[in-house]
Amino acid sequence: MKEMILILDFGSQYTQLIARRVRELNVYCEIVPWNKCPEMNDSIKGVILSGSPFSVRDENAPNPNLDAIKGKFPLLGLCFGAQYLSHNFGGEVLPSTIREYGRANLTHVDQTNVLTKGMTIGSQVWMSHGDTVKSIPSNYKIIASTEDVQIAGYHIEGESTFGIQFHPEVYHSLEGAVLLKNFIVDICSCSQNWTPDSFVDSTVRDLKAKIGSDKVILGLSGGVDSSVAAVLLHKAIGENLHCIFVDNGLLRKNEYQSVLDSYKGMGLNVKGVDASEKFYAELKGLTDPELKRKAIGKVFIDVFDAESKLVTDAKWLGQGTIYPDVIESISFSGGPSQTIKSHHNVGGLPDYMMLQVVEPLRLLFKDEVRRVGKSMGIDPAILGRHPFPGPGLGIRILGEVTAEKVQILQDVDHIFISGLKEDGLYDDVWQAGAIFLPVQSVGVMGDERTYENAVALRAVSSTDGMTADWCHLPYEFLAKISNKIINQVKGINRVTYDISSKPPATIEWE
Repeated sequence: MKEMILILDFGSQYTQLIARRVRELNVYCEIVPWNKCPEMNDSIKGVILSGSPFSVRDENAPNPNLDAIKGKFPLLGLCFGAQYLSHNFGGEVLPSTIREYGRANLTHVDQTNVLTKGMTIGSQVWMSHGDTVKSIPSNYKIIASTEDVQIAGYHIEGESTFGIQFHPEVYHSLEGAVLLKNFIVDICSCSQNWTPDSFVDSTVRDLKAKIGSDKVILGLSGGVDSSVAAVLLHKAIGENLHCIFVDNGLLRKNEYQSVLDSYKGMGLNVKGVDASEKFYAELKGLTDPELKRKAIGKVFIDVFDAESKLVTDAKWLGQGTIYPDVIESISFSGGPSQTIKSHHNVGGLPDYMMLQVVEPLRLLFKDEVRRVGKSMGIDPAILGRHPFPGPGLGIRILGEVTAEKVQILQDVDHIFISGLKEDGLYDDVWQAGAIFLPVQSVGVMGDERTYENAVALRAVSSTDGMTADWCHLPYEFLAKISNKIINQVKGINRVTYDISSKPPATIEWE
């Protein structure tokens, strides 16, 4: 990249939001752990310090060396970052006398300052901190205040260095985008030329340089991520891309053949492999979600190992890994964030497989992947598809996975998804699906008592999967779908609707 913003991550849950806001300005950025800062160069236009669960007063708090950054590059400290720039350069940070979490309003804004110009008194901002900047050095100028926080923002005179106590990256900071644009565009002088088209051009160029004339095997799932990854790789290496679509027996109803047909229609070199029995055998007796994920990942790798040997001189395995997968699977900051779940397409391959991994979408969020796909002319029907988990219905069946349960869930899911499309609700939902619950309940059908299975329907709205709200689907629609499922799917006598948001729940149940 010719220009970028560097984000030093101190473990904040909001760090990924900073990246999203920067990218929304068509500026490329990268997140790196605070203790692994790369060598500064001319391509780095500015640096942002994230928040953190630590206090700057903690003995084991992050303590970055900013000698090569502060005063030399534009620098913006957010929350912990602002406290660090005060605490370590002559100011004082103390525990807050009032817990400062949630909404606050600006009572003072220096509208002449380059960072806060365009912001207004009374504007709502989002606080999330247990410490307060009590005092700042004499060359630090206050540029923003709230009723409870006098030093809500400051500018170090003589430097393009700023500290903000609130979180402009959070949507609840209503003029946060104004502040970030002031920093990224006006202070850092970024040209805002990181667009989907530019991403395609640079990625294809990098893939050509990286792969050369080597052959790549790519697993296709029918979803947005693998589809966009396939087209990017195809643009770079053409017929040297060997796509494989594995039927793991955990796909949606009729998906195997329809996916094969759609990819062949796109001109991709694709082969279908039915390995469903291998997956069922590996899953037999497993009920723990993590063990099921690992079992599915193991068979996935075994199948690809076997298939790779049929492609002479294959050296790479392409994957559609995207940013949220990486975030949820790896402690990105090397410290406070925790692994939520493992992803079967993250973390590399066993040594015996002898394939290198290429992940052209690894640093993109889902909405960015769709925009890149649109710029390459991929069918809107593919780009508009809801996300579907790599382990498929295996993690939507709570408890042991069997072929009988899969068939039942496929029928339930088909009724639900088809209903969303028929009623014009599909595009209003970010992700939807059905979950087979490990419970049975009493019901009455006709004059007979039944004791059958229950399912839960799940539909959420989201931008990138990092957070999600449950969708307020019309009661009439839910009633109609529930009636169809109970009447048409043998073995189901109860339908529930999940009204949990992420956080504290996750989108999937396992």
